[in-house]
Amino acid sequence: MIIVRLIGGLGNQMFQYALGRVLSLKWHSDLYLDLTHLTTPPPNITPRRYALDKFNIEADIASSGLLKQVPFSQKEIFLIGFRNFFTRKAIFQYVKEPTVNFNRGMLDLPDNVYLEGYWQSEKYFAGISDVIRQDFIILPNPSERNQKILDEIQECNSVSVHVRRGDYITNPETRRIHFVCDEEYYRKALEIIMKQIKNPHIFVFSDDTDWTDNHIMPDAPVTYITHNIDKQSYEDMRLMMHCRHHIIANSSFSWWGAWLGKKPGQLVVAPSRWYNTKLCNYSDRLPSDWIITI
Repeated sequence: MIIVRLIGGLGNQMFQYALGRVLSLKWHSDLYLDLTHLTTPPPNITPRRYALDKFNIEADIASSGLLKQVPFSQKEIFLIGFRNFFTRKAIFQYVKEPTVNFNRGMLDLPDNVYLEGYWQSEKYFAGISDVIRQDFIILPNPSERNQKILDEIQECNSVSVHVRRGDYITNPETRRIHFVCDEEYYRKALEIIMKQIKNPHIFVFSDDTDWTDNHIMPDAPVTYITHNIDKQSYEDMRLMMHCRHHIIANSSFSWWGAWLGKKPGQLVVAPSRWYNTKLCNYSDRLPSDWIITI
């Protein structure tokens, strides 16, 4: 069995699921999702909800009984190992992501592992990309309002622009870690798109509509998507992935919107910085055919 701890919002949960899916297929093993970090988040962490329930995924929710078999400390390793000697229950190897960069060794892990991390690189699941795309099909039909926007997206040279602010601004701990894409980044990204795309129509997705209304004003038709909030965030993901081109934020949410929306001739513009630290290898984070700018 493979158990994955889900941390963060929808985009992060998708990355975490993807690595778990790779290992579950490798070992013909069941995949389970641990929701405890979502239901009881640590202090200073933005509360999140389980967000994969609208997708075509192949996984079950881990029970409390199953999670008791996971050793999270040296003491627990001893206790579970001692108990296992008599009961012959499975022991899970606890594996925590060592760095934010791609780690090839994770793909060589054995069965019966518990994974904690973000795993934000397509290199983890490049070998099963078709499976991942199938798993991330959104099952519910779009609402009437979203269907109307979806029809518009499919009828024009659509460009999604994602602006991620929210707790990047309001949560001091999150702000300490994450870089915030500014007006200059979006201006340069839009210049790249405008030079290469004829008659673009810009569709703006954001958790800060006041900021986008005043700072994302392209010289092209623009539609601001503001109604899909909280539990309806998957609706924004669906709209994004149907756009022909993308300007993403330093956000796993818009990363997936662009990656799942792969179309012939697609342009994706991505920021050169995701974190305030300089230790991250962004070549692991961004596909080689995406355009990177400041």
